[in-house]
Amino acid sequence: MAVPQNRTTSSKRNMRRAHDALVAANPNECSNCGELKRPHHVCPSCGHYDSREVVALAKAVVDEDAA
Repeated sequence: MAVPQNRTTSSKRNMRRAHDALVAANPNECSNCGELKRPHHVCPSCGHYDSREVVALAKAVVDEDAA
C-alpha cells in the first residue's frame, strides 16, 4: 500500500484546494413575472421559459378542469 514519505504541509494542501470553492449563484429576473430564477431554467413560480409557458402549474390545471 502506498504511504506518503513526508507529511503534506497545510500550505501545499490549501494550494491544491484553492479552486474547490463554491461560487455564488447568479439569479436572473423572469421576463414574465419578475421573480428571480436560475439562468437557462424554467421559472419555478410561473412556469415560463424564454417568454413562453412550458410548465402548466397545478393551480392553472385545476382552474381549467373546473371551467
